[in-house]
Amino acid sequence: MPRAWKLVDADGKTLGRMASKVAVMLMGKDKPCFAPHQDCGDYVVVINAEKVHLTGKKPDNKEYFKHSKTPGNWRLVSYKEMLERKPTQIVKTAVNGMIQCKGPLGRRIKSKLFVYAGAEHPHAAQKPQPVSV
Repeated sequence: MPRAWKLVDADGKTLGRMASKVAVMLMGKDKPCFAPHQDCGDYVVVINAEKVHLTGKKPDNKEYFKHSKTPGNWRLVSYKEMLERKPTQIVKTAVNGMIQCKGPLGRRIKSKLFVYAGAEHPHAAQKPQPVSV
């Protein structure tokens, strides 16, 4: 089954709700040919990642854990700091946590996600179809 290219605009969307729907498209759970041991999902391009929002007190309290695998070398990065430095990483982390495969299949599924902070993306030649989430 051919893979489609889908375009998701994250402007004004809630992070978790959007990420779960993007993960479903990446895994192919919205297709009739879905099997958990196969990669049958579509390519997904997410734009305006810097405009995604969180509900409640999460913008003040949410932290991301970062570790370099060296003993004692870990950091906590706040949501606001991550939004300033790497807004695309916020969406990637949320979607990657919702992909059910964690091995080689999961890495192949995650490679079909493209996240951009602004409205511009270099995938115009693939003609991604806009999807409302």
